[in-house]
Amino acid sequence: MFRWLLLFPALALVVVGCLTTFKSPDWAPWKLAVLAGEFGHGLAILAIALGVMAWTTRGSQDVFAGAIVGVTALAAVLLLKPTFQAWRVGRGLPEKLQRQFGHVALDRPAFSVAAFFGPAPKAVPVETFAYAADLALDFYHPVRSDARPGPCVIVVHGGGWNGGVRGEIAPLNHWLARRGYAVAAITYRLAPKFTWPAQRDDILEAIAFLKAHAAALGIDATRLVLLGRSAGGNLAEATAYAAPDPAIRGVVALYAPADVNFAYACGREDDVLKSPALLRQFLGGPPESARAAYEGASGYLHVGEFTPPTLLIHGELDTLVWHRQSERLDQKLAAAGIAHAFVSLPWATHGMEYNLSGPGGQLTTFAVEWFLGAVTK
Repeated sequence: MFRWLLLFPALALVVVGCLTTFKSPDWAPWKLAVLAGEFGHGLAILAIALGVMAWTTRGSQDVFAGAIVGVTALAAVLLLKPTFQAWRVGRGLPEKLQRQFGHVALDRPAFSVAAFFGPAPKAVPVETFAYAADLALDFYHPVRSDARPGPCVIVVHGGGWNGGVRGEIAPLNHWLARRGYAVAAITYRLAPKFTWPAQRDDILEAIAFLKAHAAALGIDATRLVLLGRSAGGNLAEATAYAAPDPAIRGVVALYAPADVNFAYACGREDDVLKSPALLRQFLGGPPESARAAYEGASGYLHVGEFTPPTLLIHGELDTLVWHRQSERLDQKLAAAGIAHAFVSLPWATHGMEYNLSGPGGQLTTFAVEWFLGAVTK
């Protein structure tokens, strides 16, 4: 009976481990893929422990115990796959970033197994400001060795344009502030009550607020970077690409849909996000009746000579935003001669930076820090 109790969790770990190799199906909770990819090293230890228990309690010629050990070994291999793949991506990441953005001296490697057990970033002081009617931003005060004005990262949250909060994955904001960057995490008006370009206008309003209060906040109004996740990455790209502002030194887009026309054409009414309906809410209708909105909200269509340097990070197993979105933007930025880098993570899904100490979190923070160091000099 005891070994039967070992078999079921071992099989469950195999199923979770498969999410490091195959996309999560639409009917499955996609966040399990985040668990597998970014916390899999911890689950692998559990799998190994189950195998050891099965082996130490085996009888003579106990085939069942051997089968359990085989299952736990398979689970451990699948769950440790992101660790190996992150190591491979990390080996070439500094060269890729240096080739596009120049050399930046960082005090850590792109990926380290030892960092799995590192502490969470310590919190910094946060103030909330109203930057427009019914809209606020959280300002994370940077930790710096001097009082000179420094760069500011404007964080645009995800949530499918109809949800999300400015405090999502706040540890990254605290981490950035600990590395010397001020962070302004902003809210914006949401669909379906507010359609594009309301969201772009809100981002521009937040930028204007930060510029007007730069002295009081201790930031350099000429060194701003937009960082957005998912829908927020779409908004960051569309805003920065369509209305070039020399103060916006760069754009960081994490698993973002760069081209909403492409998203609508490839989406299905029954996919995990109900993508076409979501886009109709955000843009005021289908492409046939809201063509200007679809074009305006597609940063992909606005790539040109004044496009700011861009960092793209996307998981290849993302079930919410197709990895092809970042691939296409990468190709278009390359054709236009824009300084940019595309960090593609083979095991990862949406929200892969949730665990800053995990494989996706380590590579994301390394790439973001390098990028910010280069573009905000």
